[in-house]
Amino acid sequence: MTLKISDLVAALALLLVLEGIMPFLNPSGLKKALAKLLAVGDRDLRIAGLGSMLVGVLILFLVR
Repeated sequence: MTLKISDLVAALALLLVLEGIMPFLNPSGLKKALAKLLAVGDRDLRIAGLGSMLVGVLILFLVR
């Protein structure tokens, strides 16, 4: 199975849609959440990022 450039662009477009939902629906809530994020340590953020990437790879594996 080959990855087409249109698949990559579609994935990027979906990412942008999902990223834009929170600031559109609740901008003040997003600001509060980001302010709280400043208190989280680097190690915890890295672990959360790694977990997110692993879940994403798992979903891709299951879907593809």
